Amino acid sequence: MAKNFAEIGFSKSSKDLQEKYGSRASYERMERITFRNSLTPNEIAFISNRDSFYISTVGENGFPYIQHRGGPKGFLKVLDEKRLGFIDFKGNMQYISVGNLATNNKVCLFLMDYPAKTRLKIYATTEIIELKENPELYELLNLETYQFRPERMMVFHIEAFDWNCPQHITPRYTLDEIDTFLAPQREYISKLEAEIKALKVQLTANNS
Repeated sequence: MAKNFAEIGFSKSSKDLQEKYGSRASYERMERITFRNSLTPNEIAFISNRDSFYISTVGENGFPYIQHRGGPKGFLKVLDEKRLGFIDFKGNMQYISVGNLATNNKVCLFLMDYPAKTRLKIYATTEIIELKENPELYELLNLETYQFRPERMMVFHIEAFDWNCPQHITPRYTLDEIDTFLAPQREYISKLEAEIKALKVQLTANNS
Protein backbone atom coordinates (compact mmCIF):
# COMPACT_ATOMS: atom_id res chain seq x y z
CA MET A 1 0.00 0.00 0.00
CA ALA A 2 1.26 3.47 -0.85
CA LYS A 3 2.51 5.52 2.06
CA ASN A 4 3.48 9.12 2.49
CA PHE A 5 6.27 10.61 4.54
CA ALA A 6 3.90 12.06 7.13
CA GLU A 7 2.27 8.68 7.72
CA ILE A 8 5.62 7.31 8.90
CA GLY A 9 7.17 10.45 10.37
CA PHE A 10 4.29 11.91 12.38
CA SER A 11 3.96 10.06 15.66
CA LYS A 12 1.09 10.74 18.07
CA SER A 13 3.39 13.03 20.05
CA SER A 14 4.31 14.93 16.87
CA LYS A 15 0.66 15.37 16.01
CA ASP A 16 -0.12 16.57 19.54
CA LEU A 17 2.60 19.22 19.23
CA GLN A 18 1.35 20.24 15.80
CA GLU A 19 -2.08 20.71 17.33
CA LYS A 20 -0.63 22.72 20.19
CA TYR A 21 1.34 25.08 17.94
CA GLY A 22 -1.22 25.47 15.16
CA SER A 23 0.20 23.44 12.23
CA ARG A 24 -1.89 20.29 12.55
CA ALA A 25 -4.66 21.29 10.10
CA SER A 26 -2.29 21.88 7.17
CA TYR A 27 -0.27 18.73 7.86
CA GLU A 28 -3.44 16.68 8.16
CA ARG A 29 -4.40 17.77 4.65
CA MET A 30 -0.91 16.83 3.46
CA GLU A 31 -1.30 13.34 4.95
CA ARG A 32 -4.54 12.80 3.02
CA ILE A 33 -3.35 13.89 -0.41
CA THR A 34 0.41 13.24 -0.62
CA PHE A 35 1.69 9.80 -1.59
CA ARG A 36 5.32 9.64 -2.70
CA ASN A 37 6.80 6.18 -2.46
CA SER A 38 7.90 5.97 -6.11
CA LEU A 39 10.70 8.17 -7.39
CA THR A 40 9.96 10.58 -10.21
CA PRO A 41 12.53 11.78 -12.78
CA ASN A 42 13.13 14.79 -10.52
CA GLU A 43 14.25 12.65 -7.56
CA ILE A 44 16.19 10.27 -9.81
CA ALA A 45 18.22 13.13 -11.30
CA PHE A 46 18.83 14.61 -7.85
CA ILE A 47 20.05 11.31 -6.35
CA SER A 48 22.25 10.53 -9.34
CA ASN A 49 24.18 13.78 -8.84
CA ARG A 50 24.94 13.34 -5.14
CA ASP A 51 28.44 12.51 -3.89
CA SER A 52 27.34 11.82 -0.30
CA PHE A 53 24.39 11.14 1.94
CA TYR A 54 23.57 10.69 5.62
CA ILE A 55 22.04 7.48 6.95
CA SER A 56 20.36 7.08 10.34
CA THR A 57 19.89 3.72 12.05
CA VAL A 58 18.71 2.66 15.51
CA GLY A 59 20.62 0.25 17.75
CA GLU A 60 19.38 -2.45 20.10
CA ASN A 61 19.76 0.03 22.98
CA GLY A 62 17.29 2.42 21.33
CA PHE A 63 19.88 5.08 20.51
CA PRO A 64 19.97 6.43 16.94
CA TYR A 65 23.20 6.70 14.97
CA ILE A 66 23.86 8.94 11.97
CA GLN A 67 26.65 8.16 9.53
CA HIS A 68 27.98 10.04 6.52
CA ARG A 69 28.56 8.01 3.38
CA GLY A 70 30.51 9.49 0.48
CA GLY A 71 31.98 8.61 -2.89
CA PRO A 72 32.04 9.83 -6.47
CA LYS A 73 28.93 11.44 -7.92
CA GLY A 74 26.31 8.79 -8.50
CA PHE A 75 27.80 6.14 -6.19
CA LEU A 76 24.32 5.81 -4.68
CA LYS A 77 22.56 4.33 -7.69
CA VAL A 78 18.88 4.33 -8.58
CA LEU A 79 18.01 0.70 -9.37
CA ASP A 80 14.38 1.49 -10.17
CA GLU A 81 11.68 3.88 -8.97
CA LYS A 82 11.48 2.16 -5.58
CA ARG A 83 15.05 0.97 -4.92
CA LEU A 84 18.45 2.51 -4.35
CA GLY A 85 21.71 0.64 -3.99
CA PHE A 86 25.40 1.18 -3.29
CA ILE A 87 28.58 -0.69 -2.47
CA ASP A 88 29.52 -0.32 1.18
CA PHE A 89 33.21 0.58 1.33
CA LYS A 90 35.58 -0.69 4.01
CA GLY A 91 35.99 2.00 6.69
CA ASN A 92 37.10 2.22 10.30
CA MET A 93 35.61 -1.21 11.10
CA GLN A 94 33.32 -0.02 13.91
CA TYR A 95 30.29 -1.46 12.09
CA ILE A 96 27.78 0.59 14.06
CA SER A 97 25.35 1.15 11.19
CA VAL A 98 25.67 -2.40 9.86
CA GLY A 99 25.28 -3.78 13.38
CA ASN A 100 22.17 -1.71 13.93
CA LEU A 101 20.73 -2.92 10.63
CA ALA A 102 21.13 -6.53 11.79
CA THR A 103 18.33 -6.00 14.30
CA ASN A 104 16.38 -3.10 12.74
CA ASN A 105 16.53 -2.64 8.98
CA LYS A 106 14.62 0.66 8.93
CA VAL A 107 16.61 3.76 7.93
CA CYS A 108 16.18 7.40 7.11
CA LEU A 109 18.40 8.93 4.43
CA PHE A 110 19.22 12.63 4.04
CA LEU A 111 20.59 13.75 0.68
CA MET A 112 21.90 17.30 0.50
CA ASP A 113 22.54 19.72 -2.35
CA TYR A 114 24.21 22.57 -0.46
CA PRO A 115 24.73 24.96 -3.40
CA ALA A 116 21.05 24.70 -4.36
CA LYS A 117 19.93 24.67 -0.69
CA THR A 118 17.92 21.51 -1.31
CA ARG A 119 17.52 18.32 0.69
CA LEU A 120 15.67 15.06 0.09
CA LYS A 121 14.72 12.79 2.97
CA ILE A 122 13.84 9.13 2.43
CA TYR A 123 12.37 6.42 4.64
CA ALA A 124 13.43 2.93 3.57
CA THR A 125 14.03 -0.62 4.65
CA THR A 126 17.50 -2.01 4.03
CA GLU A 127 18.64 -5.25 2.46
CA ILE A 128 22.28 -6.19 3.08
CA ILE A 129 23.74 -8.34 0.32
CA GLU A 130 27.16 -9.98 0.52
CA LEU A 131 29.45 -9.41 -2.46
CA LYS A 132 29.43 -13.03 -3.66
CA GLU A 133 25.67 -13.42 -3.33
CA ASN A 134 24.77 -11.30 -6.35
CA PRO A 135 27.58 -10.66 -8.89
CA GLU A 136 25.12 -9.07 -11.32
CA LEU A 137 24.13 -6.45 -8.76
CA TYR A 138 27.78 -5.78 -7.95
CA GLU A 139 28.52 -5.11 -11.62
CA LEU A 140 25.57 -2.74 -11.71
CA LEU A 141 26.77 -0.85 -8.62
CA ASN A 142 30.50 -1.01 -9.39
CA LEU A 143 32.54 2.19 -9.64
CA GLU A 144 35.22 1.38 -12.18
CA THR A 145 37.26 4.58 -11.95
CA TYR A 146 37.11 4.99 -8.15
CA GLN A 147 39.53 3.33 -5.74
CA PHE A 148 37.76 1.53 -2.89
CA ARG A 149 37.67 -1.70 -0.91
CA PRO A 150 34.19 -3.22 -1.04
CA GLU A 151 32.75 -5.05 1.96
CA ARG A 152 29.09 -5.56 1.09
CA MET A 153 26.20 -4.09 -0.86
CA MET A 154 23.13 -2.33 0.47
CA VAL A 155 19.79 -1.94 -1.23
CA PHE A 156 17.25 0.53 0.10
CA HIS A 157 13.59 -0.30 -0.53
CA ILE A 158 11.87 3.08 -0.47
CA GLU A 159 8.84 3.44 1.79
CA ALA A 160 8.33 7.20 1.46
CA PHE A 161 10.21 10.41 0.73
CA ASP A 162 9.77 14.16 0.96
CA TRP A 163 11.60 17.37 0.12
CA ASN A 164 12.64 19.70 2.93
CA CYS A 165 12.38 23.46 2.84
CA PRO A 166 15.64 25.37 2.10
CA GLN A 167 15.51 27.49 5.25
CA HIS A 168 18.82 27.73 7.14
CA ILE A 169 20.79 25.59 4.65
CA THR A 170 24.13 27.33 4.15
CA PRO A 171 25.41 26.98 0.57
CA ARG A 172 28.69 25.05 0.42
CA TYR A 173 30.73 24.11 -2.63
CA THR A 174 33.16 21.33 -3.48
CA LEU A 175 36.54 22.05 -5.06
CA ASP A 176 35.26 20.69 -8.37
CA GLU A 177 32.26 23.03 -8.25
CA ILE A 178 34.50 26.00 -7.43
CA ASP A 179 36.82 25.09 -10.32
CA THR A 180 33.82 24.98 -12.65
CA PHE A 181 32.59 28.37 -11.45
CA LEU A 182 36.06 29.94 -11.84
CA ALA A 183 36.85 28.42 -15.25
CA PRO A 184 35.42 31.35 -17.29
CA GLN A 185 37.33 33.88 -15.16
CA ARG A 186 40.56 31.92 -15.53
CA GLU A 187 40.04 31.74 -19.28
CA TYR A 188 39.43 35.49 -19.41
CA ILE A 189 42.54 36.22 -17.32
CA SER A 190 44.64 33.97 -19.57
CA LYS A 191 43.32 35.83 -22.61
CA LEU A 192 44.19 39.21 -21.03
CA GLU A 193 47.66 38.00 -20.09
CA ALA A 194 48.26 36.84 -23.66
CA GLU A 195 47.10 40.22 -25.01
CA ILE A 196 49.35 42.09 -22.56
CA LYS A 197 52.30 39.93 -23.54
CA ALA A 198 51.64 40.61 -27.24
CA LEU A 199 51.35 44.34 -26.59
CA LYS A 200 54.63 44.34 -24.68
CA VAL A 201 56.36 42.57 -27.58
CA GLN A 202 54.91 45.06 -30.03
CA LEU A 203 55.88 47.99 -27.83
CA THR A 204 59.44 46.71 -27.52
CA ALA A 205 59.64 46.30 -31.29
CA ASN A 206 58.35 49.84 -31.89
CA ASN A 207 60.92 51.30 -29.50
CA SER A 208 63.83 49.44 -31.06
